[in-house]
Amino acid sequence: MRKAVLLLCTALFTGCTIAPESNDIVTPPIAGQPLSDANKKAIATLFSLLAKEAKKHWGDDDYVESSKHRYVKYLDGYQTRAHIDFDAGKIYVSTVSQHQPMEKLHKAIVQTVLMPADPKDVEQFSDKDVKLSGKPFFMGQIVDQEGKSIEWEWRANRFAGYMINNKLQSKPIKQGKAYYVQIDMVKDHLEQREYQYASMVRDASKRYDIPEDLIYAVIKTESSFNPYAVSHAGAYGLMQVIPKTAGADVFNLVKKKPGMPTKEYLFDPASNIDTGTAYLHILKTRYLREVTNPSSRHFSMISAYNSGTGGVLSTFHTDRKKAMVMLNQKSPTQVYDALTTEHPKGEARRYLQKVLYFQKDFTQGKI
Repeated sequence: MRKAVLLLCTALFTGCTIAPESNDIVTPPIAGQPLSDANKKAIATLFSLLAKEAKKHWGDDDYVESSKHRYVKYLDGYQTRAHIDFDAGKIYVSTVSQHQPMEKLHKAIVQTVLMPADPKDVEQFSDKDVKLSGKPFFMGQIVDQEGKSIEWEWRANRFAGYMINNKLQSKPIKQGKAYYVQIDMVKDHLEQREYQYASMVRDASKRYDIPEDLIYAVIKTESSFNPYAVSHAGAYGLMQVIPKTAGADVFNLVKKKPGMPTKEYLFDPASNIDTGTAYLHILKTRYLREVTNPSSRHFSMISAYNSGTGGVLSTFHTDRKKAMVMLNQKSPTQVYDALTTEHPKGEARRYLQKVLYFQKDFTQGKI
């Protein structure tokens, strides 16, 4: 891995248009700065209410909820659900309804395969039907029994009928009996999702002087290109932007406007990629501008995207000024080693490794 990191260092900082920099000195957030209590409480309440309703029908053991890499949508009084595993490329559509279960399952399959590409049209925290409009998000990622992409409702209905007639499974659960089908995405489902956002990534890369492969790597690490992603910390969308922290920084320091982005704004893929990339630019040109070695700054920037600038500096010393001096005294390899073995947060240590691994794959065209 260390050899791969050193090879990666030589190719990270070429080919970008330089974005305007400010000479303003901005104090970065303190390590471990708490997120907005109101934001965390609001998200926790939504997850709690959803769990309360869904568990009435599924029980504790078979309840599933959304995460950064997993999307779960409940329907039909919380008795039917679509569970999408973006990492594995599998979709499970299930129902525990004892009243017309096949009709409920059929409808849920149609709504799932035709789910709109705009996450704002999908209410994750209710059992409302999915509003079908525009190009389906799974266009190209799912094919029917004839190997054809599913774009229109008539084809989705025919596919749902085929799945129920030929692929239906069932299993006992504590609350009764569940019927379900498993839909496998195509082998290159990740690339298919990547293609959807190629122009947005390219534009953001040019706008903020951030390499395209890094943006792709952050998106894959954060959400596996799941635009519906919501975390318990209150992060939204492809690049998992938290409105109160990174979002507010981008609005205030880059967009030059007060306030913070709304969740609707961050669910828009173009706005999300723009905001996440702008925050990487802030880390690079403001909060970590004193890191002298470009590769060390790159590693620090990636780590800070996950855990904050303070988390990076606390890896080297409790005093922020001394930490910067110590960081700059180390070689890029030593900085990488420190951030992946000594960072106070285990998640942050793994995060840097994952992003660099995915960035190398994108650079080499493997993803």
